[in-house]
Amino acid sequence: MKRDYYEILGVDKNADETTIKKAYRKVAMQHHPDRNPGDKKAEDKFKEAAEAYEVLSDGNKKARYDRYGHAGLENMGGGGFSGGGMNMEDIFAHFGDVFGEGGSPFESFFGGSQGGSRNRSGIKGTNLRIKVSLTLEEIEAGVTKKIKVKKQVTCKTCHGSGAKDSKSVTTCLTCQGSGYVRQVKNTFLGQMQTTIVCPKCNGSGKTITASCTTCRGEGRTSDEELIEIEIPAGVQEGMQLSMRGKGNAGQAGGTSGDLLINIEEKPHEEFSRDGVNIIYDLFLNFADTALGTNVEVPTLSGKVKVKIPAGTQAGKIFRLKGKGLPSLQQYGKGDQLINVNVWTPKILTPEETQILEKMRNMSNFNPKPGDGEKGFFERMKEYFN
Repeated sequence: MKRDYYEILGVDKNADETTIKKAYRKVAMQHHPDRNPGDKKAEDKFKEAAEAYEVLSDGNKKARYDRYGHAGLENMGGGGFSGGGMNMEDIFAHFGDVFGEGGSPFESFFGGSQGGSRNRSGIKGTNLRIKVSLTLEEIEAGVTKKIKVKKQVTCKTCHGSGAKDSKSVTTCLTCQGSGYVRQVKNTFLGQMQTTIVCPKCNGSGKTITASCTTCRGEGRTSDEELIEIEIPAGVQEGMQLSMRGKGNAGQAGGTSGDLLINIEEKPHEEFSRDGVNIIYDLFLNFADTALGTNVEVPTLSGKVKVKIPAGTQAGKIFRLKGKGLPSLQQYGKGDQLINVNVWTPKILTPEETQILEKMRNMSNFNPKPGDGEKGFFERMKEYFN
């Protein structure tokens, strides 16, 4: 079983973003592969810390994890270390800012990136953010959306290299092909040596002598891509999903950014939403509430018959179990709550007025509060329970 993310980083649930970042850096430095060469256990703990940080540093994922634990992250949709497939390249690419330039706090002590395996080639592409509007029916069932996104894509002519051809690429003279350069700084402790990504080749170790005529050396062009987005059932307004690597392509072979999907709910003609519950306002005339009746009520999956007992009061709430929305964790579904409203006509015929005038003075039509009926606050307490 997976360990608790807060336990991995050694912080409590009330820790703020800065505290979580500092805690992750401390744990990551302790188990960093440069400090523990060939140590598989240290590498696993390094990955475990990255997974914990990926969740706790993301507001949406952290809230889901706080409420539902590891199960709450199973249907986040599209990428993420918490969804599996994590490797060292991903960690250094996405959390390099935690360690500083070069992706490793130990490179100045261990002679730079080992074997050039972590050289960051090119410039990473930026994230894209889109909005997806969903109906309650789509949210109830889950849906796959195909959306055209205007973005920067890898150049088809040079395949992202930015070079005219293979002969137009040479070893970077500034870093001698390593992708990194050393800097010596004078401090009060004396001279300190650090390693940074080569500013000339952006870590690729190569320079271009002749640029691609299509992308003019950028390694990418503007285009439109049809992206298929699987949206799990139970999402809600304001939630953000992410698809790793579906953002703008990087420059000169750099990794792509992410696609961030913000969820919007379309207003429904008949229902409103309260968490996993669906609320429906049922309007009845006085005769139906007094005598009782059977009515057809719409739900997200079709119409159902509901019996209205005689003497039903305005404000009465009937509950249809399981007719609401699923939770993201698939632990059952919410309910549909039917709120009874008594419809009062605004214009009456003379005959209707005469009938109601007779009823007005009948003792049985005088209000009798407390006659076994629950008050407003009791009904609201019952509703929220």
